[in-house]
Amino acid sequence: MQAVSTPPNEIRVASDRATITLGWPDREPATLSAEFLRVLSPSAEVRGHSPADRKTMFGKRSVTIANITPVGNYAVRILFSDGHDTGIYTWTYLRELADEREARWETYLGELEEKGLSRD
Repeated sequence: MQAVSTPPNEIRVASDRATITLGWPDREPATLSAEFLRVLSPSAEVRGHSPADRKTMFGKRSVTIANITPVGNYAVRILFSDGHDTGIYTWTYLRELADEREARWETYLGELEEKGLSRD
């Protein structure tokens, strides 16, 4: 996938704080849930320091977006209602999440089922 160096031209948090809408000039806006962003956080807590360390987050269905702050001109940091705020979401990573939303969500749901974990 080609690196995206420019920020989205739209970053909008829904009034209920449950979703964020991102848009780029070359595509339709994508709406991502706070749960989706939280469970796929790019933080070391979630991703680990190697693929073997990656954790499957669970119980995040009702998490919301408490705040979003810019990180330089290349990313944002999202503070979630559960206190998590260590993931830095680069423009490239957000674009990947938007482009691969359905596949990544299905993979996540499969991991939950396989491990006997719940979104609640």
